[in-house]
Amino acid sequence: MAKITSKTTLEKILDKKGADEILAKNGVPCLSCPMAPLEIDKLKIGDVCKMYGLGLEKILEELNKLK
Repeated sequence: MAKITSKTTLEKILDKKGADEILAKNGVPCLSCPMAPLEIDKLKIGDVCKMYGLGLEKILEELNKLK
């Protein structure tokens, strides 16, 4: 998989093993949202972080360390 950026969708991110744990640990609420399955292919991590005031750089750093 290519490097994860602010424009990467949650759908693509969740293809990586362990990504769900990183997102949950960093407070990304989309994993438990009932609407997520309907829009997960459109939600970009940068937009989600901006909406919820989350630390995008820290999350991207952790996600890009995954194999």
